[in-house]
Amino acid sequence: MRYDYLIVGAGLFGACFAQQMAAAGKSVLVIEKRSHIGGNVYTKAVEGIQVHEYGAHIFHTNDKTVWDYVNQFAEFNRYTNSPVANYRGQLYSLPFNMYTFNKMWGVVTPQEAEAEIARQRASAGITEPKNLEEQAISLVGVDIYERLVKGYTEKQWGRPCDQLPAFIIKRLPVRFTFDNNYFNAKYQGIPIGGYTAMVEKMLAGIEVRLNVDYLEDKASWDAMAETVVYTGSIDSYFGCCLGHLSYRSVRFETEILDMPNYQGNAVVNYTDAETPYTRVIEHKFFEFGTQPKTVISREYSSEWQPGMEPYYPVNDEKNNALYAQYKALAQKETGTIFGGRLGEYRYYDMDAVLLSALKLANQELTQEKGKEK
Repeated sequence: MRYDYLIVGAGLFGACFAQQMAAAGKSVLVIEKRSHIGGNVYTKAVEGIQVHEYGAHIFHTNDKTVWDYVNQFAEFNRYTNSPVANYRGQLYSLPFNMYTFNKMWGVVTPQEAEAEIARQRASAGITEPKNLEEQAISLVGVDIYERLVKGYTEKQWGRPCDQLPAFIIKRLPVRFTFDNNYFNAKYQGIPIGGYTAMVEKMLAGIEVRLNVDYLEDKASWDAMAETVVYTGSIDSYFGCCLGHLSYRSVRFETEILDMPNYQGNAVVNYTDAETPYTRVIEHKFFEFGTQPKTVISREYSSEWQPGMEPYYPVNDEKNNALYAQYKALAQKETGTIFGGRLGEYRYYDMDAVLLSALKLANQELTQEKGKEK
């Protein structure tokens, strides 16, 4: 065995774990199926603009530990996520706040907005939300749900809102102020120069091999290290022997436009059902760009099929039950640890991914010290 750790995947989880192990003096090899590091936070310079190749990624956290950690590898700008919703040509503020309520109902005070939402909640008669539709209506009322939640969410997940679990929408920010900051986080921003540069610094001095499919020659790779940290999809690891887990995938149409400003904002969500894409990203505004050209990406959500990139686990009752079976198989594996969004079949914000990797690294090093004693 040539390495203490083989890390499968050079995304945030794998890069963080590799960095921690290498800093502790462990020998580490990182292998990556794609042609680049960074996983889904990968950014690439186009016309002097850092393009988020796999969709918008805004770093936000309330945890000082993870904020201090990432600031070792990048300087973050002051970007604040303030998306706009476009419903059939009408623009609304996201998060849902007093600007939204004024545009929707003409109300001008928080008391008027609260009263209107309370009236719509009471009219709907929902006491215990059983699905996403009922949860959303109980939070923001019928009008906002119909215009700004329903179409977007059904495009994103490919399922009617009354068939989606309520917890998906519990993060929905609702504010009776004029605060346009979508994330209620103490620390927020985007790495100046892009995420790829940040991950490169995390992996500095660590051997990385790209364009390597671990599962095509699993036995040979396993023989190279004492412990494997696997961040790919857990069902693929087991050859989908119990069936495929469900994921949502995303397709991007990216254009370079010969104009300095296409939509005036980094993120515009299209919340009507008729528009086929979910949102348009104008990448230059993530770093307050002043370039003469601009780059936009339209995002189309679709059901994952073999050969496509899995983005979001579909954590409904059926898939969670299937994941539990795969997790039971994973716990029987010796010398292999499963981590990250795909390895644990859960939606992770970036800070949660890093905290999970830091926790795992600390556990590994603590256990090793215990064995030495």
